[in-house]
Amino acid sequence: MKRIQSSAIFQTLIFSQKPENGYTRDEACRMNRAEVDHYIEKLERTRTRYKITDRQEQTDGSILLHIRKQYNDRIDAKEYFEL
Repeated sequence: MKRIQSSAIFQTLIFSQKPENGYTRDEACRMNRAEVDHYIEKLERTRTRYKITDRQEQTDGSILLHIRKQYNDRIDAKEYFEL
């Protein structure tokens, strides 16, 4: 029988606005930053263990986020966050 001892999710997320919405670059940047902040607040509110390994603002105003998240809270996954 196999059991999962620990696990984490490695994700690359992009926060962007659709061009057809007609936002200016400044508006899109502001909205993308707010969306990233909301996402991080949600992780903290749900007490999800996470580590942002890279955050890049692209020339089009989108934000690229590389993140590690704990898969479940029942098992300690500290080795994934010490990389």
